[in-house]
Amino acid sequence: MLSEAAELGATRALAQAGVIKPLVTKAEVYRLYGRANVESWVKAGLVEMHKDGDFNTKVRLERIRLDVIAKSNNWKAYIPKEDR
Repeated sequence: MLSEAAELGATRALAQAGVIKPLVTKAEVYRLYGRANVESWVKAGLVEMHKDGDFNTKVRLERIRLDVIAKSNNWKAYIPKEDR
């Protein structure tokens, strides 16, 4: 869990420094996290889609928010079944 926290911190620092983009296209998000996962997160209101403008069809999502949600979905991997 500590390594994941460090990874999230590094991602956040890189995004703030401009090394990586803080917003990722929907197509790339689907490729990274899986379409079904992303659609369920959007439906649950865990992440919002941002349009670039009124006439542009490109939709982007926040990279850091997606990383946090993806990592928190793995919480069951760290807790023994008898403790859930």
